[in-house]
Amino acid sequence: MRVSKKGFFQLLVLTSVLGFSQGKTSELGFITDNDLYTSFKNDMYYTNGLEFFYRFLSKNSNEKINKKITEFRIGQYIYNPRFINQEAVTINDRPFTGYLFAEAGRSFFYQSESVLKTDFQIGYMGANALGKETQENFHKIIGYKKVYGWENQLHNALALQVHIMYSKKLFSKKHHDFIDAHFQSEASLGTIFTGVSTGVLARFGLKKLLPIYDSNLHDASVSFESQHTIREFYFYAMPGVNYQFYDATIQGSMFNDTSPLTFDLQPLRFNAEAGFKYRHNNFNISYSFMYRGKELKDPDTNTNTGYFYGSIRLGFLLK
Repeated sequence: MRVSKKGFFQLLVLTSVLGFSQGKTSELGFITDNDLYTSFKNDMYYTNGLEFFYRFLSKNSNEKINKKITEFRIGQYIYNPRFINQEAVTINDRPFTGYLFAEAGRSFFYQSESVLKTDFQIGYMGANALGKETQENFHKIIGYKKVYGWENQLHNALALQVHIMYSKKLFSKKHHDFIDAHFQSEASLGTIFTGVSTGVLARFGLKKLLPIYDSNLHDASVSFESQHTIREFYFYAMPGVNYQFYDATIQGSMFNDTSPLTFDLQPLRFNAEAGFKYRHNNFNISYSFMYRGKELKDPDTNTNTGYFYGSIRLGFLLK
């Protein structure tokens, strides 16, 4: 059957419109953390993190919920003391260790702009997490100083973690296009981390703010509905308080005390986070500056302090 030029053109336009109007229902990306993103002189405590994530929209029949999002990720965190040179190999104010995990989670974004996120992790802390190999090879690739002291790393521990985060919009009856505030709390329970945190997060829009259920603040950019031209750009800040009941990356495994070097916790800490988040259609990017208060007691060296690092996140939305 022959198709006229006019019919072919109409079919082409219809196909293009339908294709363009489809929502972006999944997102693929990664997060990289490093203290070198804030200072070339820093290489201590939480020294590197890398995560890869994939999230997608789930079916939702609850009218109070705008979106349900399912997410999977794998990641590795690496920790070391302040001094990693050969001369200071016996001077430690935090253990060497790595944490390797796989995660599955579900997020609920409510019409009220409240958010509930839950996730479960399984993995390993210790030599099985490959922190030593990752850090030594990374330093070699970028020509950074050699690391000494991994022979003192914490022994292996199985990781089973549950995490929950809840955010509630403040002053929701007084809408403003370029500023909002949210009360945020979270808790972790498991064989590696157990603690609670709370704080207030504020967004300051450099463009008109999107609702939380469409914003990349808590990773809600995916949508069933068509999104023709999306721009999102804002500064955010969140001071907060953390009370840590247990941290295996400092205290060692809860099931044995065979690790060569462990410390007692400084349980109450002040934390802060600030940065910029940007979205252009299918592309998400952010940079965050993280501050963490003093985490442990080191009576021998008394050098442990609060610290900071940078976090970069890149994501790409898919159909």
